[in-house]
Amino acid sequence: MKVLKLPFIANLAMALVSLIAVGYLLWLGQSIMAPFFLAFLLAMLFVPFADFLERQCRFPRSVSSLGSLLVMIVLLGGLGYFFGTQLSDFSKDIPQLQNQFNTVFHQLQDWISYTFHVNAEKQFDYLNQVMDKLLSSSGLILGVTLGIFSTGIGFFFFALLFFIFILNYRKVLNNFIVNVFADKHRTQVQEAISEIQAMTRSYITGVCIQICLVSILTSVILSLLGVEYALLLGLLTGLLNVIPYIGIIISLIISCLIAFATATPVTCLYVIFGYIGVHAIDGNIIMPFVVGSKVKINALFSFIGIIVGEQLWGISGMFLCIPALAIIKIIFERVDGIRPWALLLGEGDKEHKKKRRVKISKKITLEEKE
Repeated sequence: MKVLKLPFIANLAMALVSLIAVGYLLWLGQSIMAPFFLAFLLAMLFVPFADFLERQCRFPRSVSSLGSLLVMIVLLGGLGYFFGTQLSDFSKDIPQLQNQFNTVFHQLQDWISYTFHVNAEKQFDYLNQVMDKLLSSSGLILGVTLGIFSTGIGFFFFALLFFIFILNYRKVLNNFIVNVFADKHRTQVQEAISEIQAMTRSYITGVCIQICLVSILTSVILSLLGVEYALLLGLLTGLLNVIPYIGIIISLIISCLIAFATATPVTCLYVIFGYIGVHAIDGNIIMPFVVGSKVKINALFSFIGIIVGEQLWGISGMFLCIPALAIIKIIFERVDGIRPWALLLGEGDKEHKKKRRVKISKKITLEEKE
């Protein structure tokens, strides 16, 4: 059979048309594709638990899927209850925070005017009005926070339904993907699917651990600095940290506003230094040893992915873009023709780099993950 070889321009044109078509379909079906992809990630995380219920407890597949759903609902319900109580207390204290912020801000203006002999009234008039409007809207911060983590009841309802279906029909989906390709490629395709499942599960587990560690570390630092709502801000920082670079900046701004309103302006500087330390620990210790660098996306395409994800799927796309790029990178690494694209998404060739090891005790040693 003769293989038709097209010129580079023709291949490039078809690739661009295909990319535009896929992007348009993703944007058009965002109400379905976004919850489906979230359900896929959660299903990959719960596959070992569902397999345990089927093999060890002899549960039917439908029962194991419902059991996994129940566990996930309990975990998410506990997280939602914590956020609900914290945000409820926070919303009650917003008027008090507004008064404290105005007092501290006027004191800062007087100090600048007295120390530097500068008329701060005109210079800070516009900024004062902006901050007054920001804190006078009692539901603004609450609405922004809820908007980040929720795009509607329908989104989560569809995600839960897809979660059950993916777990229940995971063998059917696996067989379909394998049988789509020719017989000579089935072994290789099955190996690729297994690797993607394992890598995705490892990546999601690492991200969950990263969220917990960053939340705990941030909460401890804010508590030591005397910032109110340290637990809420810590968990908010851990969750927003899933969005590279942008998430930590958003959480830093929110924490600085709360610190400025409840403590002193100097505390804001300490909060900034604390967040810089958390970001450094996260990037140099938590990410390499917990998440690993094999599925890590470089800064350029992480930022591009965040922008594209927001354009396609809104706020949920900003959270889901990095796992999506990680899965795409894994697929690219398995296909010879598009392997260079995986190198483009990655952080360079680090195969010869020696893995770091940290010895905690005689029996416990942490090793940098691939």
